[in-house]
Amino acid sequence: MRRIAILASGTGSNAECIMRHVQGVDGVEVCLVLSNRSQAPVLEKAQSLGIRAESFTKEQWASGHVLQLLCVAEVDVVVLAGFLLLVPPALIEAFPDRIINIHPALLPKHGGKGMYGMNVHRAVKEAGDTETGITVHLVNAEYDKGRVLFRASCPVLPTDTPDDIAHRVQQLEHRHFAEVVCGFALGL
Repeated sequence: MRRIAILASGTGSNAECIMRHVQGVDGVEVCLVLSNRSQAPVLEKAQSLGIRAESFTKEQWASGHVLQLLCVAEVDVVVLAGFLLLVPPALIEAFPDRIINIHPALLPKHGGKGMYGMNVHRAVKEAGDTETGITVHLVNAEYDKGRVLFRASCPVLPTDTPDDIAHRVQQLEHRHFAEVVCGFALGL
């Protein structure tokens, strides 16, 4: 059984898609959901699905407490689903090529520090891009620079607002992210 932990900072719509998808897949399970925000809705979503959920502080993140939780839970794959903190080197070393992130653009465009959520969609609009999408990639020591596992694209129409772009990109995330995560975990 491959064990997945999800780290999320917000509402957890991608995390919820993964948790629900995994329930129907043999050989893989989400065993832990962690958030750097104690009031993040993702924690309640996980608990409602019978998955252990905990929050942690920045101090606990920096001290290695989260790494300890992941190791005790015997996690095989760590998934960042709307998680905004830079992953510390010790965590990357403990899970080499086993930390997955999703980015709401076609990397390398619109990636890097500060490029998340609506910041990305505004940048896509301001750049006049005619397409955008999602990139699922492995995490390394630099923001959005790890090996790409999957990409999917969608059009950007001249009349689109950043909100329109965000909606279209989120549809791609919900359609593909869970499947990519499960396929990766099962392929280990």
